[in-house]
Amino acid sequence: MAGDTDAEVSGAEQKRGKVVQVIFGCGRMGYAVAKELKRCGSDVVIVDIDDKKVELLKEEDFIAFVGDISDPDTVEVIKSEGTPEVVFIMSSNGEVNRKAARNIKEKLPDAQLVVRAIEPGDKEALKELDVDVILAIPDLTAKTALDYLERMKFRKKAKKLTQIIGEIKKKPDGKLGIVVHDSPDPDAIASGLALKQIARQVGVPADILYRGEIGHHVNRAFVNILGIEMRRIEREDDLRSYAKLALVDASVPGANNPLTDKNDVSIIIDHHVANDKGKVHAEFIDIQTDSGATSTIMTRYLRELGIPVDKILATALLHGIRTDTSGFKRETHPADFYAAAFLHLRADKELLDQIETPPMSTEMLNVVGGAIQHKKIKGSYLITSVGVVANRDAIPQAADYLLNLEGISTVVVIGLCEDMICVSGRSKDIRVNIGDAFVRAFGDIGSAGGHATMAAAQLPLGIFKGVKDKETIMQLAEDAVSRRFLSVMKEEKSE
Repeated sequence: MAGDTDAEVSGAEQKRGKVVQVIFGCGRMGYAVAKELKRCGSDVVIVDIDDKKVELLKEEDFIAFVGDISDPDTVEVIKSEGTPEVVFIMSSNGEVNRKAARNIKEKLPDAQLVVRAIEPGDKEALKELDVDVILAIPDLTAKTALDYLERMKFRKKAKKLTQIIGEIKKKPDGKLGIVVHDSPDPDAIASGLALKQIARQVGVPADILYRGEIGHHVNRAFVNILGIEMRRIEREDDLRSYAKLALVDASVPGANNPLTDKNDVSIIIDHHVANDKGKVHAEFIDIQTDSGATSTIMTRYLRELGIPVDKILATALLHGIRTDTSGFKRETHPADFYAAAFLHLRADKELLDQIETPPMSTEMLNVVGGAIQHKKIKGSYLITSVGVVANRDAIPQAADYLLNLEGISTVVVIGLCEDMICVSGRSKDIRVNIGDAFVRAFGDIGSAGGHATMAAAQLPLGIFKGVKDKETIMQLAEDAVSRRFLSVMKEEKSE
């Protein structure tokens, strides 16, 4: 007998210790929540004042009680079934819901509380009760409708994109040329790879095209490890063999890309603000500045079109997002997290680790060393030149490195790449929008742009093109760049 009694006590203790989800008021909404919780494997206890409804719930194997949910004694009934983790108060009576919420707060302070707001003043009253989640049906309905509308708009854009690409099939040996910017970064390359996959799904062959060099050692590792095929454009004539051209991760033909005004661009997909909107023309334009990377936009297209994403493409896109958002620390938006979560499940983590931690080349080390040696510091600004650079990607990498120096908030690095002065800027000063500063400082003498924390400019040599002494060119360029940049920064601070 003693053993039986001990077993009974132990069973009662287990029952009281069991975690359950509680539904107070089981109308249409409460029933929908109960079914979903049960489907997910939760133990659900339901309390409703309608005895007929309770009997029906019991027939569906729910634990259900008849009771007034606004009565404090009702809380004692549900406590006998276990420890409530979450209590959903879902009746259609606002006053009853508020009373029930007060009782739960008093008798079950550790339970999370989700309460349906019915009357106009319910939300404020429930906030005062420190309710965890307030369900306002009109608000939820409006948000759902807007989200659905947004998705329909994007789906329409996705169909238009595939339609434009599909037109290439009408032309003999037609191909899509996917143009990325000069010395492309991972976001541009991954986005190009995604568009190539979309074209393949439509039945159209495509090439990823670029001008310049893939110089950054991380970018070279990215392309080599993933085996991404790209075609380097040597002459403008190379573009004429393509039935249609797409510009990815850029929006203005000729601004740091091999296109010119003579090229008809059919597709533009980008996440940067277009500084010269007058030059942005195409059949299809999608510039989403509320995305931290073009890879985010392309991931959404792939998902909306139901196109399979293999581990190589997922790894590429995830690296593209991580790179352009600086590991989700710079200009990151909710869309970037959603895309990254989707890609993370499909990406090859070992390949990603190999891409992100390649060894630094001797050339890169020399460029960083030169930048340190020639640095000039004015307050928290550091301006330096690195001379003639074969690998233009070494310039922004040097800027990234120097921004870590103590007391430095803004870095400008200047280098000579063939017949162009290349300038890279980085800033962690929240008062500075370095992308805007570069446009104001260099936009009238070359191409310039960027974000609040990073920027780039390409400036033609102009009258200095015939000068053979590279050191002289660099000295003149450094003086001119420094003067223009500091003048703009002085104007910004005085505004």
